[in-house]
Amino acid sequence: MNPLKSGTLDLALLAALQDQPRYGLDILKHVNGRSGGLFDLKEGSLYPALHRLVKAGWVQSEWQPSDRGGAPRKVYRLTEDGRRALHAKRQEWQTLRGALDALLLGRLA
Repeated sequence: MNPLKSGTLDLALLAALQDQPRYGLDILKHVNGRSGGLFDLKEGSLYPALHRLVKAGWVQSEWQPSDRGGAPRKVYRLTEDGRRALHAKRQEWQTLRGALDALLLGRLA
């Protein structure tokens, strides 16, 4: 099961980059690992999403030498617009979560 849809995938990727720049497979491992195995993000979904975020101006990429002496890696980092987008998406998520909790658990949002 892969519950990551486009909007939540963007949020997950922005969150994965909030503390440090990462290369593609590191992002993949981070998102899948932090989800406790719930997410099963694949490269076929990761790279188109990263390209979309770059095009939106929320993420920038650059080639860097590998720390293991191999081929250079494309490293992704948040831009200031990306940090603002992450903040806005996080607030949207919290609002949605509160509304769903109210419906599912009978609590006020």
